[in-house]
Amino acid sequence: MLKGLTLDCERERARIVAFIRDQLAAAGYSRVVLGLSGGLDSALTAALCVQALGAANVHAVTMPHRTSNPESELHATAQARALGLDPLRFDITGVVEPYLADPSITDLRRGNLMARARMMTLFDQAAALRALVAGTSNRTEYLLGYFTMFGDSAASFEPLMHLYKCQVKALSRHVGVLEVIVNKAPSADLWPGQTDEGELGYTYAEADAILYLLTERALPPPEVAARGYALATVEAVQRKMRSTAFKRVPPPFLSTDGRHAL
Repeated sequence: MLKGLTLDCERERARIVAFIRDQLAAAGYSRVVLGLSGGLDSALTAALCVQALGAANVHAVTMPHRTSNPESELHATAQARALGLDPLRFDITGVVEPYLADPSITDLRRGNLMARARMMTLFDQAAALRALVAGTSNRTEYLLGYFTMFGDSAASFEPLMHLYKCQVKALSRHVGVLEVIVNKAPSADLWPGQTDEGELGYTYAEADAILYLLTERALPPPEVAARGYALATVEAVQRKMRSTAFKRVPPPFLSTDGRHAL
């Protein structure tokens, strides 16, 4: 692992716990809602929210679809129980099925519909409980645009957005996330057999290092490649960043200058 990606896990744990408390205090809230997918990012977010606020103030929701891998829900529930949480189960099948009846539906559209249905559920629960929605995105996904706009990217605050995937993994081990979750292949579980790395075309280890060198070290692709990475992969990561840049900025709108009648 690159030296710049090495994490002081205890320091980072304390920093994120303080950040969570500060975000809720500033907004005048005491509770959070988050989705537990059975994956690493949501498991770590839940663990850190429990440390920051106590289990009584953390409301976890599992949101399976009929095509979801049953193992994902088992892992999500096991992690919730380990943290002292009693997760709400909301099956999103009935919400998205009318859309999926479209014979032209693609895997991309199907995944986006599921992600948005899940976030709609979380914000509704947040309104019912007077809580904020804790996001579960990491920096690697964010820079690659590997998220659904107004779906898994929607949240009241993001505790992990500054951490690359390898750092999320290291911190998860530090705080005691279940080992079965730490070791499983990352997947959004949007369709059977889907994995993040299979969809991206490169590993998270490659993406983490290349993104770090491109963004935080500001190295051009040839210099990144000279550090031991295939130039084709470096260029693919850079293309992914550039092609998804619009997803990382607020919706554009005209300024008030020039709107006045002459």
